[in-house]
Amino acid sequence: MSVVPRTRPDGDAPLVEALRREDPEAPATLVDAYGDRVYRLALRITGSKEDAEEAAQDALWTAVRKIQTFKGEAAFGSWLYRIAANAAYQKLRTRKAKAREIAIDDVLPVLDDEGRHFEPMDDWSRRVDEATLQGELRRVLTEAIDGLPPDYRTALVLHDVEGLSNPDIAEALGISLPAVKSRVHRSRLFVRKRLADYMQTV
Repeated sequence: MSVVPRTRPDGDAPLVEALRREDPEAPATLVDAYGDRVYRLALRITGSKEDAEEAAQDALWTAVRKIQTFKGEAAFGSWLYRIAANAAYQKLRTRKAKAREIAIDDVLPVLDDEGRHFEPMDDWSRRVDEATLQGELRRVLTEAIDGLPPDYRTALVLHDVEGLSNPDIAEALGISLPAVKSRVHRSRLFVRKRLADYMQTV
């Protein structure tokens, strides 16, 4: 199956060309442009600052070394995120953290055969503006996201935090578009359930 070339312009084209030319300032430009974002992604996947720092450094260095393998069929950012996700997953495998993953089906709300909510959920959303809840909700939200399996957590962070489109996430993670949509949707349901459970206690 042939790959369809991208038709959207890539705003990182000057950076890519500088890396390909082995411009001595290009690696620093790459770090300035993507260092923080790559680190945040790695931190969300690994849950460890030390592992995230190492994974981010590995990803950025790999991008510099392997820039000639970047064909432009995906956006440069998507290509880099895929490298970063793989580096972070490798850290997880090293720590054997996947043995502690949750079964997401055990914590999702009940759905019917078409994926719709089968049981009603309380509408607590209007209460989130209460000032006293802000800090605690941030903590609960962070814990809920951190409680997702890495595959789901990565898709949610790329979509809802980093603002990538579903097609770009599919390119970044090397998965199908339906798989991205499923992971993002189910992750949101998981997070919402955790928040709903908390709101019922306050």
